[in-house]
Amino acid sequence: MFEDIKVIYRNDPSAKNIEFLLYPSWHAIIVHRYISHQLYKMKIPFVPRLISQVMRFLTGIEIHPGARIGKGFFVDHGMGTVIGETSEIGKNCVMFHNVTLGGTGKDIGKRHPTIGDNVTIGTGSILLGKLKVGNNVKIGADTFIISKDVPSNCTVVGTPGKIIKLNGKKADIELKNSREKNDSKN
Repeated sequence: MFEDIKVIYRNDPSAKNIEFLLYPSWHAIIVHRYISHQLYKMKIPFVPRLISQVMRFLTGIEIHPGARIGKGFFVDHGMGTVIGETSEIGKNCVMFHNVTLGGTGKDIGKRHPTIGDNVTIGTGSILLGKLKVGNNVKIGADTFIISKDVPSNCTVVGTPGKIIKLNGKKADIELKNSREKNDSKN
């Protein structure tokens, strides 16, 4: 829990005292991490989802109880943020409002994005499908990525998303389709 407090001060210059206790994102992540996700892991029916829906109503942030979220997660403002059931988020991820980590249909099993460590996802970005985002990635505002993997150490912007910086150097690289890559192994 202390890491969840520290990340607020690290990422929000307006956080100067205990007013973080009023932040909707604080409420959403604490209830997810310590209540709804724990109940979900115990396979308790209905209650975890009910709790997540109440938190969505109260905070404007929808986190499915099945989502796995690492330490140091921070959502700035948060309104309109949606994190799907099989989403996995690494350590020290920062999201801004109106971000969606969603699925692409009615697939069963893993169907939402996996986000690496030290990732920043800008306002209004939409990441859909069983895609992977590497470590140390910046995703610009209003970027759209569907079923395409994002390598580590890069910056991605646009609709559709493309790499404009890789390993600290300017780039202009299209993202690779994660489905084609995964299907070719079968």
